[in-house]
Amino acid sequence: MNSKHKLLTLITATVAFSSLTVGTVLAQAKLTNQSKVTLNGIGTVRVGMTVNEATKAAGTKLVGDAPNDSCYYVKPQGEPQNISFMVTKGRISRVEVSKNSRVATLSGARIGDTEAQIKSLYPGQITVTPHKYVQGGHYLTLVPKERASGNYRLIFETDGKRVTQLRSGKLPEVEFVEGCS
Repeated sequence: MNSKHKLLTLITATVAFSSLTVGTVLAQAKLTNQSKVTLNGIGTVRVGMTVNEATKAAGTKLVGDAPNDSCYYVKPQGEPQNISFMVTKGRISRVEVSKNSRVATLSGARIGDTEAQIKSLYPGQITVTPHKYVQGGHYLTLVPKERASGNYRLIFETDGKRVTQLRSGKLPEVEFVEGCS
């Protein structure tokens, strides 16, 4: 093989590998049931993004209520189901996970976990308060230790025994009990 042929083979292999790597990264960026909820988002969707930015980050169209200047919801068209985003002042302000979603937090917490499991996943970081509407239920609120994350919360709603839904996002929206109501 001459040096030009070796160089061409090397360039071709590099381009092919780079394309494969980019394709893999893009596939991982799409919002799925394996996406993880964090204090400030889910997967590649972050609190503070516009709906257009979040749509691009999610890799799927976000559909829902008609946009307004105060508060409305959008959700992924298709999968993952039971995920919605609160939008306030034109930006994502909170992520909600409800019903039988398989989506988990970065630490592995999910709907159906016991209150004890949540407390053990986040030792010394959970504040427990009574649920406003569910008799015997609670809000288990993760208050982050890091000052940089101080404006964010992760809230698990329970029936008194198990997590029924969870949400994450920025203050004050993450604490709105009735959502946009």
